[in-house]
Amino acid sequence: MTDHPSKSSPEVILPRAAPTRVLVWDLPTRTFHWLLVLLVTVSFVTGKMGGTAMGYHEWSGVTILGLILFRVLWGFWGGIPSRFTSFVCGPGKVLAYGRALLGKGHEAYLGHNPMGAWSILAMLVVLFLQAGTGLFANDDIFTEGPLFHLVSKKTSDWLTAIHRINQDILMALVVLHLTAILFYWAVKRENLILPMITGRKHWHQAVRDADRHPARALVLAAILAAGVYWIIY
Repeated sequence: MTDHPSKSSPEVILPRAAPTRVLVWDLPTRTFHWLLVLLVTVSFVTGKMGGTAMGYHEWSGVTILGLILFRVLWGFWGGIPSRFTSFVCGPGKVLAYGRALLGKGHEAYLGHNPMGAWSILAMLVVLFLQAGTGLFANDDIFTEGPLFHLVSKKTSDWLTAIHRINQDILMALVVLHLTAILFYWAVKRENLILPMITGRKHWHQAVRDADRHPARALVLAAILAAGVYWIIY
């Protein structure tokens, strides 16, 4: 008699085995994550510095836009745990998971849990809005976004205001994300950082490793990189 797929994992479950390390996050997903961490940091620091640092701010912002587009497309073509269909769920399941999380135990998920899934979607939307509005923003003194010339000054000022307000929303999401990581590590004894570095996680059942599509990822990254270059130049 074979086990049926559990709701805690989207992968096809193989016969039960002893706890083992399984591949969860493919290399493109991990690369995206850490590049995004680096570039959001660069964007924040250079934005506060102003002046000549704004050139690096623009480069970072446009690259972030390319990364977000990559992650959206990879959410359909990437390894199974990275696909939106494997972790996006309705509000009822999110609330149920949140209530269980505050208790002594909670349902384990191989990939993103329901609350983490919504956090990721929120982060992608806010980052897309931040990078997108930055393309048309201006500071009335020295800096204009690479696509500033495509809109009127009034429209640019409106998008600049959204860019500034959205920055606070983004920072709040970053703080929430870091707090959640600390909570899982200190309270639930679950390390969320290590699997995003190694790609692997201890799991109580054997599963098929996350699909690996390096060639597909490289082609997609090259197309988006060309788009970033076109916007800048």
